[in-house]
Amino acid sequence: MRGAGFSEGAKSSQEKDHKKRFSQDQALPRMVWIIGIVMFCANMASVIVYSFGGVYLKEVMGVKTFYVGVIEGVAECTSNLMKLLAGVLSDIFQRRKILMVFGYGIVVCARYILALFSMYCGPVIFARVAERIGNGMQAAPRSALVGDISPPKRIGASYGLKRSLATLGSFSGAVVALFIMSKTQNNYKILFKFTTLPITFGFIFLIFKVKDPLQMRQSAVLAGVPSYAPKYRPTFHSQNFKLLGSTFWKLMSVNFVFLMARMGETFLMLYGREFHIEPKFLPTIMMVFNLSWAASSYPVGLIADKMNRYWLLCFGMVSLGLADFVFSTAHTLPAFFVGVMLWGIQYGTTQNIFLSLINEVVPEILRGTGLGIYWVISAITVLLCDSTMGRIASNCGDSIRPVFVTSGIVSLFGLASLFVIMGYKIRPREQ
Repeated sequence: MRGAGFSEGAKSSQEKDHKKRFSQDQALPRMVWIIGIVMFCANMASVIVYSFGGVYLKEVMGVKTFYVGVIEGVAECTSNLMKLLAGVLSDIFQRRKILMVFGYGIVVCARYILALFSMYCGPVIFARVAERIGNGMQAAPRSALVGDISPPKRIGASYGLKRSLATLGSFSGAVVALFIMSKTQNNYKILFKFTTLPITFGFIFLIFKVKDPLQMRQSAVLAGVPSYAPKYRPTFHSQNFKLLGSTFWKLMSVNFVFLMARMGETFLMLYGREFHIEPKFLPTIMMVFNLSWAASSYPVGLIADKMNRYWLLCFGMVSLGLADFVFSTAHTLPAFFVGVMLWGIQYGTTQNIFLSLINEVVPEILRGTGLGIYWVISAITVLLCDSTMGRIASNCGDSIRPVFVTSGIVSLFGLASLFVIMGYKIRPREQ
């Protein structure tokens, strides 16, 4: 009787804490801010590699555009495959932080390899792929952790805030890169060495500040579950894919078509060179891109919490089509940067909405798995897209303009597929 009374009391207390946590919609959880700061540091370093990685391989190392596209595709594909594995493991073990630390540690090692061996092509490529593997290991658990700690009515705002902080880090990294390249006469070695500073600080902050939610770390009784009901933990089984629901898989089909139109930012940098932007000024492209991404992410998250998210997803896809149109018709530098701004807006809209919708439609115990599958589908698509776009550019005399024409055509199919899915009157989480 005493055990039953204790269990019922613990359950009642847990229910009160649960209601209290989800009734406080005025402020976002403090942990979301902490995760955003960690991403700020990581992206501050990553944007430098994004800004100069492709150009460095092509113009300094002599790698052809097609192979640059393949390298980028393989790196992103590997990253997203790791996101599936990490997402499933975080669900099975109910631990997010340990996978984040492991993945972030790989990124730190990759940054130091790039800083020390940037004069050799092999280590540069290895560091690029290793960095994406590490990022993949932490991405799905990180996104799942935000979903774990966020009130349901503020989940869009939480993802928007996390992404805005991360993208502000990218903007800051681009500003620093512009300063370093201007002061060192385009010295890539010094630039790559700088990336070790913010990534190391972010790693330390992750270790000491980020924590798993209490309900993941407590025993069944302490978590408020009656003693006769053991705490359920999912195991990896093919049946889990079916439990994700048909709505989730329809959403993933839209994601596949959409991402076939959205190549990596390396193509933006290569296209910028066609407008005679000097290498030391290439970070301005990422500055505009990330500033528009950051400026749109949080407002979109706030709006998404108050309206149908699918219409905002339509808006993001239209933004991609407009960006492609501007790029394919641009003949002046201002027009080019308008396209870059639109490219950032579609990132700030679509990525936020896809993550929010996944958290809405999949069961909570399979949140990491759902996010992991989202990333692995993205992996396959990114590999196909970047490789295809690289081949198109090579067949057109290394011109990037035809790439954006192709992207615009494919984006129309993505928008059409979304309208078809919306026609099925998709509802929130299926039981």
